[in-house]
Amino acid sequence: MNTMEINKIVAGVICAVLLVVVVGKVGSALVSPEELEAPVYPFSEDVMAGASAPTAAPAEPAGPEPILAMLASADMGEGEKVFKKCASCHDVEKGGPNKTGPNLYGIVGAAFAHKGDFSYSDGMASHGGNWGFAELNEFLYKPRDYIDGTKMSFGGLKKAEDRAAVIAWLNTKSDNPVALPDPAAVEAAEAVDEAAEAVEEAVDDAAAAVEGAVEEAGDAVDSATAQ
Repeated sequence: MNTMEINKIVAGVICAVLLVVVVGKVGSALVSPEELEAPVYPFSEDVMAGASAPTAAPAEPAGPEPILAMLASADMGEGEKVFKKCASCHDVEKGGPNKTGPNLYGIVGAAFAHKGDFSYSDGMASHGGNWGFAELNEFLYKPRDYIDGTKMSFGGLKKAEDRAAVIAWLNTKSDNPVALPDPAAVEAAEAVDEAAEAVEEAVDDAAAAVEGAVEEAGDAVDSATAQ
């Protein structure tokens, strides 16, 4: 490589460096950013602590999902399958024995402590009432929460479909099965309940608004009188 070619390369590098410097100066002259008085996203230990805090676990539902509308279409085969979780403690055949738990033949519609030859917990024996579909749904969701002091150690069925299936199947184990609710009637009743709740909430809101307006008017009168 001769001296002329080396000089050309050096000159090219110098020109490139000068071009970058000139462009930077021109850009700074054209764009003059204003310094903010305070950062848009202020930094603080509290903010960072909140950002790094673990997300709270979703709250558990307040109670079991209603299953009345599911009963008429419940899968009986699935219900018998689900009952296998209970079979070690309960017999369900007519004339069958009590096990750890009482025989459950005819349980739907029967009294809570329906077997005279079984020793129930005090909570169950004193509960009163009958095992309707809604009561069974509550009990099978969380037995210990529904009957305080129950001897039943089963953790419960969390899936509404499982509870509906096993309750519908248990209903067939009876001399007089209880008529299953009409899904359309159940949905209509639920709609009426929701509408009633909405009306009650609207009335409460309106009453609160009126009370607030009366208080404001009273304050205005007091202020005018004081002047």
